[in-house]
Amino acid sequence: MNVPTYKQVDKAHIRVRQYAHRTPILSSASINRISGAKILFKCENFQKVGAFKFRGAINAVMSLSDGDAGRGVATHSSGNHAAALALAARKRGVDAYVVMPENAPDIKKKAVAGYGATIYFCKPTLKARESALAEVIAETGATEIHPYDNSEVISGQGTAAKELLEDEGDLDLVLAPVGGGGLLAGSALSVSHLSPGTKLIGCEPKGADDAYRSFLKGEIVPSNNPKTIADGLLTSLGNRNFAIIKEKVEQIVTVSEDSIVEAMRLVWERMKIVIEPSSAVPLGAILEGKIDPRNQKTGIIISGGNLDLENLPF
Repeated sequence: MNVPTYKQVDKAHIRVRQYAHRTPILSSASINRISGAKILFKCENFQKVGAFKFRGAINAVMSLSDGDAGRGVATHSSGNHAAALALAARKRGVDAYVVMPENAPDIKKKAVAGYGATIYFCKPTLKARESALAEVIAETGATEIHPYDNSEVISGQGTAAKELLEDEGDLDLVLAPVGGGGLLAGSALSVSHLSPGTKLIGCEPKGADDAYRSFLKGEIVPSNNPKTIADGLLTSLGNRNFAIIKEKVEQIVTVSEDSIVEAMRLVWERMKIVIEPSSAVPLGAILEGKIDPRNQKTGIIISGGNLDLENLPF
């Protein structure tokens, strides 16, 4: 198993910054007062395709040989990685084939189609997604770009935390949501190398707490029928991701659905920016008291801003 190192993140950044936005870092005086901390939000909701996932997808696609890229690329995803891979493939000039669960948000289905990918729908289980993807690859010969358990994807995702630390200097805490672990593992590579004194904490919905349970047990505990409003955090940890997380992450905490919605609404109301539920989980952990950031300079990676505006939770 090829587990990436910070050296690969640094190399990925040279590639990624040619295509991705260097997203802004925002703060809110009112949220700082509520939390008692100076919180700096790395706003990947302003990234291309509206999520950090573009970083990993563009790095992976642009890393492929001409032969592998020429056969097209394929993945399974509930939305943001699917859109990211579709756009990355378009920029490389190759085909993209995407397996999506039939219950994926409409906005994410439309985005993937809009970037030109061929979509295959399946039942909303990991087994169904993996089975459908295997059929697509057998039929098309496309190269699989896994949404998180892929060294080039992890390295690309790590560039968000790298930029946060480059722009803001040393931080006391960095918080990131965790689903499959691409963002958290990539962030761990950057944080541990660039700012070893910074504590990195993963934040996960209580209703999809496999990363939390895996972290405590020291081995991967598969997700079992996860239920959460944070639709981007429903997947189980990848092997490469967990290998990095268990070594370099301080802790993982879980957050209630009410706190996720409260945090999401707070950001919408006070910062006037659109974030999706998955992005609200780290701030939700602070509001719920799972993390005490008082008097600490804290970075939060806002993972994305793609959600169905017809079905807001508030």
